This record gives sequence, structure tokens and C-alpha cells, in this order.
Amino acid sequence: MLECERKSESELSSSSECSMTSESRSSFSRLSFELRSSPENLSLKPHRSSDLAYSAIRSATFARKTGLTSRDFQLIRLIGSGDIGTVYLCQLANADEKCFYAMKVVDKEALAMKNKVQRAEMEKKILKMLDHPFLPTLYAEFEASHFSCIVMEYCSGGDLHSLRHKHPQKRFSLSSARFYAAEVLVALEYLHMLGIIYRDLKPENVLVRSDGHIMLSDFDLSLCSDAIAAVESPSSSPDPTPPQNHRSSRPPTTPLSCLFHRFFRSKKIQTLAPNNLFFVAEPVTARSRSFVGTHEYISPEVAAGGSHGNAVDWWSLGIFIYEMIYGGTPFAAPSNEVTLRNIVKRPLTFPTHSPASLLEHHARDLISRLLNKDPNTR
Repeated sequence: MLECERKSESELSSSSECSMTSESRSSFSRLSFELRSSPENLSLKPHRSSDLAYSAIRSATFARKTGLTSRDFQLIRLIGSGDIGTVYLCQLANADEKCFYAMKVVDKEALAMKNKVQRAEMEKKILKMLDHPFLPTLYAEFEASHFSCIVMEYCSGGDLHSLRHKHPQKRFSLSSARFYAAEVLVALEYLHMLGIIYRDLKPENVLVRSDGHIMLSDFDLSLCSDAIAAVESPSSSPDPTPPQNHRSSRPPTTPLSCLFHRFFRSKKIQTLAPNNLFFVAEPVTARSRSFVGTHEYISPEVAAGGSHGNAVDWWSLGIFIYEMIYGGTPFAAPSNEVTLRNIVKRPLTFPTHSPASLLEHHARDLISRLLNKDPNTR
């Protein structure tokens, strides 16, 4: 059965005593192992080719022809819990390489009572599609009784929300904010090229790997559309009418390298520009009327109760950059109701009248363009 062990500081980059409760342990002791992680379902991930943790998972998976189950993992401690699941630090039980992983455990019966099963399924579907340096890799998945488990990369650096609060005045330097914003931007571009609208960007969902680079997390609120990259002319603008169903029926696949996508995109722009054609790698036709997200990060179109599309991610990026630089969000208020009203009606302002440097001037210009209340010109 799965066990929870104490690990010394030398074994963990972020030491902690075993914090699994007896209730958590007893829940796992009742698991009946039903569906397994099949070797055939473990897709190749080119960006993980030099990752020891990924290699260890692949070796363990192929060594067991029937696939991995929760018996193959040893839980170490609780990392955190969210709206749809609980995350544990774990490692392979009998592996030579003691690599660490994050295991997200979802109680399907509890989710069914909250009508949130579809959110967990959406997250798993999206994780199967991803292969990118700044996005999570699905290492393994299995079902155990009424629990659904997914194993992903463990980020020892915590999240940007916690990291920001450790800095002087609870904000990042301009150079650090630029670094993190650039990596988040690249991750969002990749998601949009796959037809995925993230819809939950906030510092708590931006994790930091041991090498200092970021990883976006939590995709249960994301919208996955059938939109694909296309070549269009200025006269062939997308139809804003929302289709009836945006959920793709095609099976999830591992996309080509994101570097290939970016190269292909730039070449298309250069080749087609003289003919007034352009390559669209945004899910511009994907629409939803769901009210999802964190109140301080919600876009004006969502706050006003209207439909929304991919532009909500660019609004959230503007709020994200603002918070990293100035230590708070621009439209926050004592209540959620007033916060939403500010987002819709109040103009953007900055803490000081003039920027302190040229770099801050550029940052403010970018933030102002991202926090355009009109999604069509954002």
C-alpha cells in the first residue's frame, strides 16, 4: 500500500515533516486498484527527453506491462489542496532514482455531488495534449476506486504568490517581473495555438521549478475549443457567434514541438504579409458565457455577464504583471461586488504619477494595452 515517509532536508529541496493526516492515509488504504496507467497511453514528450523523473516513470511503466497503479508510489507529504483535488508529494516506491513527483488525487464521488466532474475531466484532457517547457507534463494516470490520480512534475520553488510575499514591499523587481511575464506569455501563446483558453491565470497558479523557470498549473477552468491555426485575410474576420459546443471530440494527442510551431508561425507571417494574409494562432472563435476565474483577475466582459473568448487571458496577463510590479491588483476593493464594478467602470491608474525608469514606462505601456476594457482591441 502507499506509505507516507519522513524525508530529511538533504533529500528534499523544500523540507517538511510528513503532513498527511490519518484520514488521508485511511482513505488510500481503502482504495481498490482498478484502472491502470497503460504503457501505450504514455505519450512521448520531446521536451522531457533529458528529464530524469520522466525517464524513471517511463522505465517503471514499461517494466509493468499492465501499467502503474497507486501501489507503485509512496506518498511523502501533503503539498496543497484546491477546489477539485488534493496534491501530494510522492516518489516511485522501488525506483533506483529517488525522483519526486506531484500526485493530484480527485475524489470523483465528492466532485459528482458538486457537479464538478467535468472540470476534472477537462484538466486531464488538456494535460495529455501538452509538451512545453513552461507547462506541466502528465507522467502517469490511474483510477483507484472512486479516486482519480494524475502524476505530474513537482515544482520545489513554490508559487509566485508565496514568493512575492517574501520580497521587500511584497513585489518583484522590474527585471524579475519581466522574466516571469515573458515565460507566462510564451506558455499562453502555446495554449492558444492548441485552442485552449486558460482562464485562471494568477500568481498562485504559476509554479517555480527548481531551475527557476515557471510552470502554469490548474487547467480545470480552461476552455478547450476546436479552433486550429489558420490563414486568414483582413476581410475574413471570424464569426463572433458562439458555436453550440466547443469541446473537442477528437482524442487528445501530443502536439509537435512548440519551437516548430513558433518557427512555422513566424515564417507564415513573413511569407504571407505582402498578400495581406496572416497566420492566426489564437482560438478567436471560441466563446463561453461561464463566469469563471478569480474576482480580481476577471475581465470586464466576464464581470459584465457577457460572453468571452481568448482575450480574457491577455487581460489576466495585464493584471498579473501589475501585481508583480506594484504588489497588488489595480481594481481590488473590500468586496467582490465592488471589485467587479471597478473592473467594468473604473479607469486604470498606477500608484505613482510618473514611472521611475524607462523600463517601468515600457511596463506601464504594456499593462495599459493589455487592460483595454474592449476585448476586440485588447
